[in-house]
Amino acid sequence: MKSITLGAAALATSLLGTCATAAAPATPAGAPPALAPATITVASFPDLDRAVKTALPLWEKLYPQVKVKLVSLQIDDHHNSMTTALAAGARLPDVMAIDFRYVGSFAESKGMEDLLLPPYGAGQYRDQFVPFTFVQATSSRGTLGAMPADLGPGTLFYRKDLMDRAGIKEADLTQSWESYIAAGKKLKAATGTYLLAGASDLADIYIRANLKDGEGIYFGDKGQVLVDSPRFVKAFELAKAARVAGIDARTVAWTGEWAEGFKRDKVASQMMGSWLSGHLAKWLAPDSKGQWRAANLPAGALASYGGSFYGIPKKAANKAQAWEFIKFMTVNKEIQLHSLKEIGAFPALKAAYADPMMDEPQAYFGGQKTRLLARETAAKIPVIRVDKFDAVARDIVNMELESVLAQNKDIKTALADAKALITHRARR
Repeated sequence: MKSITLGAAALATSLLGTCATAAAPATPAGAPPALAPATITVASFPDLDRAVKTALPLWEKLYPQVKVKLVSLQIDDHHNSMTTALAAGARLPDVMAIDFRYVGSFAESKGMEDLLLPPYGAGQYRDQFVPFTFVQATSSRGTLGAMPADLGPGTLFYRKDLMDRAGIKEADLTQSWESYIAAGKKLKAATGTYLLAGASDLADIYIRANLKDGEGIYFGDKGQVLVDSPRFVKAFELAKAARVAGIDARTVAWTGEWAEGFKRDKVASQMMGSWLSGHLAKWLAPDSKGQWRAANLPAGALASYGGSFYGIPKKAANKAQAWEFIKFMTVNKEIQLHSLKEIGAFPALKAAYADPMMDEPQAYFGGQKTRLLARETAAKIPVIRVDKFDAVARDIVNMELESVLAQNKDIKTALADAKALITHRARR
């Protein structure tokens, strides 16, 4: 494959080779539809790009006449680049990967194909997916901007060996949010290890937890801003308690310093989507095989943390081939399971849930059957409303949280300021 540049010209794109690093899944039954020869561009981001990369050998067997250019940027750069490209109506890929955090704004964009309409007819697949995934990619106009590929059942990952050294049991981590922080103090005193990479992680997962069906993270059903609600106050209080207790390493997720914390045994737990299991095993802490475990979130909280989608820009050059590729990555059970195996991306396709792969012990997690835990959580996650201003609200909330953590800003003042700024931005 050749590398290309999308959106912001100054951003360097990553070239990913067509050769797979692992065995491709078995070819699904049924003859593939005829497609005209073409070269399609798939724009993605780590680690979702690896799901595409490792599935390409099978795609090439099914459709040797349809070549794939896979282009990858870091997640925020990718979405910023795609936003710019949509606004300009130029330099657009055929297939656009979209993260959960951005799917609301992209679904609302009039630059994306409505996959419910002919010739796509995505509605026929709706019942095959976990219900909340289709809702997340549906606009206020009722259009479907993208197809769900995977989801992120909220999970607590922790280092059992370090907890054992400190005399901490899993129940100490999961009984309540307060017991989790108390365990962090005990861990730090006994081992010098931080429980959290960043105190903001606590707030980030808490604001997503235990939402009701139809409720949004940042916005209500009539567009009202929710960030001064008790849910956000509690989230900020927990983050501040962790910072005051000295149990976080004060690193920012996805930075080099953040990754080094796991590699050097400086951070003993992380709350994220179940997909982090693939990152831990193959990138963040491969040398810690057998020492990590997965558990439910504290206080029995349920949260959706992440998820990925694929959409087609209206100005894509090869829409028929793009749609076939999206179906290949989303409604194909074997590919969904392949992504689970390769990068820990938990399937959005319900047919994958009955596969024996779900029951396989994971050596990296000491033989624990972590996929069963993720499956159980996924079945209980509510339908969460998304909004085109979710990404804006997230950035503003994070900015105010940092003021609380670093400058001791009053929590209610910070949230009031966040609400005012979000309201202003959303009305522009």
